[in-house]
Amino acid sequence: MSKPTVAIVGRPNVGKSTFFNYIVGKRVSIVEDTPGVTRDRVYAEGNWRGRSFTLVDTGGIEPESDDVILSQMREQANLAIAMADVIIFVTDMKQGVTAADHDIALMLKKSKKPVILVCNKADNYGKVPDEIYEFYNLGLGEPYRVSAANAIGIGDVLDAIYDNLPPVNEGEDDEEVIKVAIIGKPNVGKSSLVNKILGENRVIVSNIAGTTRDAIDSEFENEYGKYVFIDTAGIRRKSKVSENLEKYSVMRSLLAVERADVCLLMIDANEGVTEQDTKIAGEAHEAGKGIIIVVNKWDEYEKDNGTLEQYKKDVYNKLSYISYAPILFISAKTGQRVNKLFEMINSVASQNALRVSTSVLNQVLNEAIAIVQPPTDKGKRLRLFYMTQASTKPPTFVVFVNDKDLFHFSYERYLVNQIRKEFGLVGTPVRIIVREKKGE
Repeated sequence: MSKPTVAIVGRPNVGKSTFFNYIVGKRVSIVEDTPGVTRDRVYAEGNWRGRSFTLVDTGGIEPESDDVILSQMREQANLAIAMADVIIFVTDMKQGVTAADHDIALMLKKSKKPVILVCNKADNYGKVPDEIYEFYNLGLGEPYRVSAANAIGIGDVLDAIYDNLPPVNEGEDDEEVIKVAIIGKPNVGKSSLVNKILGENRVIVSNIAGTTRDAIDSEFENEYGKYVFIDTAGIRRKSKVSENLEKYSVMRSLLAVERADVCLLMIDANEGVTEQDTKIAGEAHEAGKGIIIVVNKWDEYEKDNGTLEQYKKDVYNKLSYISYAPILFISAKTGQRVNKLFEMINSVASQNALRVSTSVLNQVLNEAIAIVQPPTDKGKRLRLFYMTQASTKPPTFVVFVNDKDLFHFSYERYLVNQIRKEFGLVGTPVRIIVREKKGE
């Protein structure tokens, strides 16, 4: 199931990024005392009282557009409202309530979503200052006094987030649905594929790159199963992303990857694998998702004998770190091979969620050790005691050894290959965690 989303909104320079960094426990957002410094959207996982959520730090107003500042603010707030389950509205206690704060508050009230009003930079946490009372005029309930820089009062805000998160849905039907994110550069045919699958023009299709601004969910059921197809905005290179609207499109695409069970990485057959494709593939790989490489517009590509195998070879050369991902050549326009996607999606989703018993896993480990002895360094040999599976999605294995420093990357890669050889695990990353076990 996807995690709920908590968006942090507010004017520039009110401390949104400092607040964000404290909650996620690391310095993810750039913090600088300059309005508009958060130029890229940043998101990370937060957790409080056992509930995980995706926390989104929204950028401030960026004076790069000819649009008036207020319209940019409205655009930003509306985008945050649309994607969030809970909204944290950060204001500046020292500056007091501004006209811009009133404008944002009005939009947040119209959203009917839970809003937590935070008054940041309340560095003296003793007596309630008189300045706090004007924030009641925003009509968003009781303000929370915090100092993000000094970590004062943030626990109360986290409690409020927890109380306002949507209830955990434990319905069985949700587990049967495979969520499929269609990712890739703009204008590779993502929307065309969704429309071909659905049999209707559910998503606007245009040759103008970047038409799809939002991640759009489409439910679909056929003889192969139940699916939710998430058509995402094309992810462009950062140098080409200048408008706020498109920046949020990129963020939503990356959030769609996190929500998905399987990612379809779409590549334009005529362009081949580009540098941007490698970065998008890396996002899905790092997120541990099942991946299928879909080469679209294959009907337009000029072919001769051996073209398909050579093309596959070229793709894997450029996307070597996802060589586990199967490749399918399709035409979203004509429907060529589109039906083959469903069995492949089912297979990859199943492999991504595969669980292996500890006894079987250790048989494979012992055979692997017998075939290739663990490495030695300065007379000391690596010993592998046993292995167990820690989690699925992706399959993650813990191996206990005598000395972590002796466990070289090359031997890890060998073990992963042996595990794949035994269990398949086509289309999914495989992760290995090394733990030291002293003695024996």
